[in-house]
Order: sequence, then C-alpha cells, then structure tokens
Amino acid sequence: MEPFLRKFFPEVYTKMKEDTEISNYCKFDSQLLTSFTSSLYVAGLVASFFASSVTRYFGRKPSILAGGAAFLSGSALNGAASNLFMLIFGRVLLGVGVGFANQSVPLYLSEMAPPQYRGAISNGFQLCVGIGVLSANSINFGTEKIEGGWGWRISLAMAAVPAAILTVGAFFLPETPNSLIQRHNDHQKAKAMLQRIRGTTDVQAELEDLTKASSVSIKHPFKNILQRKYRPQLVMAIAIPFFQQVTGINVISFYAPILFRTIGLSESVSLIMSALIAGVVGTAATFISMLIVDKLGRRVMLIFGGVQMLLSQTVIGCVMASELGDHGSIGKGYAYLVLTMICIYVAGFAWSWGPLGWLVPSEIFPLEIRSAGQSIVVAVNFLFTFIIAQTFLAMLCHFKSGIFFFFGGWVAVMTAFVYFLLPETKNKPIELMDRVWKDHWFWKRITGELDENCEPQFA
Repeated sequence: MEPFLRKFFPEVYTKMKEDTEISNYCKFDSQLLTSFTSSLYVAGLVASFFASSVTRYFGRKPSILAGGAAFLSGSALNGAASNLFMLIFGRVLLGVGVGFANQSVPLYLSEMAPPQYRGAISNGFQLCVGIGVLSANSINFGTEKIEGGWGWRISLAMAAVPAAILTVGAFFLPETPNSLIQRHNDHQKAKAMLQRIRGTTDVQAELEDLTKASSVSIKHPFKNILQRKYRPQLVMAIAIPFFQQVTGINVISFYAPILFRTIGLSESVSLIMSALIAGVVGTAATFISMLIVDKLGRRVMLIFGGVQMLLSQTVIGCVMASELGDHGSIGKGYAYLVLTMICIYVAGFAWSWGPLGWLVPSEIFPLEIRSAGQSIVVAVNFLFTFIIAQTFLAMLCHFKSGIFFFFGGWVAVMTAFVYFLLPETKNKPIELMDRVWKDHWFWKRITGELDENCEPQFA
C-alpha cells in the first residue's frame, strides 16, 4: 500500500511514483524492503531448532502454544508500529511463531491421522494456509480503501485473530500417542488415545509399532540422522523444502501485487488480483488435492503439478520477454494472458508441491529422529525462502523476464528428482515407512535389501 511505503520505505515510494527513467523491473529493488519481508524467515529458521527440542521433550501441544503466543505478540507490534525498528521486530516475532507452528503442526497432524486419510488430513494444513492467504489479501483490498492512510495498521494487526484461535484452540488439543510414549512411556494413555482417534478398540498392532519405534529413540537425533540408514530421509528433508521454494511460488505469493503493477495494473486492481489468484485459485486447488491425494498418490501429483507449472512459467516468460520492455506496460490482451497463466501456475503448485511439500516430509521420519527431521525440513524451507525473498527483487531487476525461465529450470529438475528418487508413501503406516526405502531401486543400495521374513503387522 502506498501510505505504508511512504511511511517506512520512502525510497521505494519515490522510485515508484516519480522516477520515470527507472526500469519497470527495478522499481521495487530495495534491500530495506526485502529485509522487512525476509526477517520473518530468518527468525523462523532459528526458532525451528528450538521448536525441535520443545516438541521432543515437552510435546507437540506446548510447541503449538508457543507459536500462537509469538504470533500474538508480533501482530500487536506490527499494528502499532511507529518506526521501522518496531515493524521489523514485530515481523521477527511472527517468524518465531511460524517456526514453532511449521515444526509442530505437520507432525501433530501426521501422527494423529489414520494411514488411509493421512494425506487428506495433512493437506488440510496447506488448505488452511491458502484460506489465510485469501483472507489476508481480501483484508488488504478492503483496508487499502480506508481514507487517512492507516488501513495498513488494520491489515497487520488482524494477524492477531488467527493467532488467538491457534493459541486458545491449542489448550483443548490432546497430545499425540507418539509423544505420550516417547516422553512418558505411558502405554495406557497412548492406547486410550489411539482408540479414541481411530474409532476402534483394535489398536494393539499400531501401539506395538509405536512402542517399538520409541524403544530405539535416541538422545542426539541431529547427530544420528546423519547415519547411513537415515540417508534417504535426510536427502528428502533437504531436497523437498528446497525444491518447494525454487518452484518460483514466492514470485507470486510475496510480490504478486508488485508483478501486476509491473505489467501496468493499478494498485487497487493489483491487490484484488492477488486475492483472487493466490487465494481463491490456490485454496480451490488445495481442496481438490485433499480429495485425491490418497487415491492418486504423492508421486503422480508432484510430477503432473511440476509439468503444469513448467508450461505456465514458460508462457509467462515468453510473453514478458517479447511484450514488456523497461518502460511502459503490455497490452491488455497479453496482460490477461499472463494473469491466466499465473492462475494455472498457482493451481499447479497448490495441488502438488504446496501441500505435498509439507505432507511427504512429515510422514517419512521414524519416531527416533522425527522432531529433528521436521526441524531440518522447516529450517531448509526458511533458509531458501529467506534467500529468495532477499534476492528476488534484485533478480527481477537483473534477470527481467528471465526470472521465469530460471525458476522453470528448477521445476524441470525437481520433477525428474521425484520421478527417479521419491518412492510412493500413500496408505503406508507411518511407523513402517522405512520399508518403502528398502524396496526402492536406488535407496535399497544404501539402506539394504528388505528382509523378506519381516512382514508388517498391519496393512
């Protein structure tokens, strides 16, 4: 919003409004602006490692509570910000909240969900993120019209609403059976919880698998995850969040309004387009993903989503390269083509790499390294989110339309990675997930052949 830029980032506002010589691609290239954006992700990266210890030693529930409390503090500071220091400090607290929540919530969902519905339930995490994006963009569109230039305060302070729901709601959450066994070795409570969430009294086989996994729980999970037998999980813990960030989705989610203004749309139209595309299209596609992920499987959705993103990025890059120069704007017809391709791109991400980038890592770790593994996933995610957030505006200025071909190249690489190296994990009990690696053509060379005499206790 222009009043927000004028108050905190006057250099950007001046370039946008008064500098007629500057390239369309360079108007928003400001390290101060990107520092504000990316400070959240640095804080989240650091917080995710503290969250691992809280999740492991105190349980999933306290970690969720800590995230909610940090969210509340950050939103209050941001809404009341009178200077850049308050603004960035509030953003850092929001990052701490995201670090704790992203570490604990996917773990909580995957541990509470029955195997046959784990994909749909875990994808609900990304669905709610999509609903949050839609809500945030809708609030931005409404508050941008408030006279007096203080609408941005409402936008930032409204983060307290979902933060309050998360914090209060967490008090009513039961602890997961996995955590009860891991922390207290309380088999009776764990069994009662399993019976409650599975809707059946016949949970002995799953309880025995949880107990067996807990019996090999180790004191130094970050050190032990480097062992050869955990090599596939470690590779996925690094590769999947890295690939999720280099899909180029942050081009849309962080800077969609800037992109739309770059191609010549007004401030108001840019905000509503961001709301419609990132919110409506993304949320609808993620909902579809919830319905089909446990039928089609993870691999099929990641591969087809990758192809969809690659094709749409190629078209966007070609149109921008041929039609948008350093000055002026592109024709209305081409602008709508770009918007259509962005819709297709967002849909491709939202039903594949968006939700599955969180689902697959949350279900592949054995209990003894699960909190450490999830922390690595979150930390890698934040690290590359930070790098892209910090460099994107400069990359847009220097690469110009080539930015879409840059990310498109990574999409091609990640699609090939999934095709060759990611085994299917649908409908596999989470405590028996190690078998998928021992059956895989490549990973069995590292983890060893599957023992044919070791049959799973339940399917």
